[in-house]
Amino acid sequence: MPKTRFQNIVFTLLMAFVMVYAMICYNIALNTGSLRNEVFLMAFHELVIMLPVAFVLEFFVVDKLAHILAFKVVKPTDRPVAISVMISWMIVCLMCPVMSLVATLLFKDAGDQFVAVWLQTTAFNFPMACFWQMAYAGPLVRKIFRLLFKQK
Repeated sequence: MPKTRFQNIVFTLLMAFVMVYAMICYNIALNTGSLRNEVFLMAFHELVIMLPVAFVLEFFVVDKLAHILAFKVVKPTDRPVAISVMISWMIVCLMCPVMSLVATLLFKDAGDQFVAVWLQTTAFNFPMACFWQMAYAGPLVRKIFRLLFKQK
């Protein structure tokens, strides 16, 4: 996976885009009660705000912490796929509540029910974020990354 700072920036941008766009679409569908074609366009309005937030959090805070937590469970000598899965899992466990917090602050009229709305948002987002990351976003972004940065 990423070997240089530039590669890490590219990887993080790709992953943030794929995850954030999908999660915004999911949340709009939840809020409107259905997934319609318009949702895919509506998501771009929130993406311009949420993508930079996700990138900054992931790149400067969460990635390092996720690696620390992951290597409390796996060893550097374990199979690379086990390491990748554990790091991805830890990133979702950290990013989902934080991004749900940001979304609650920016896009939900929570009022005096802020904590409850944030916890509900996190609870609704977590299963989708895990599934999307493990089944689609992770494999897709790693494939794109390998195509962009072919190893010799």
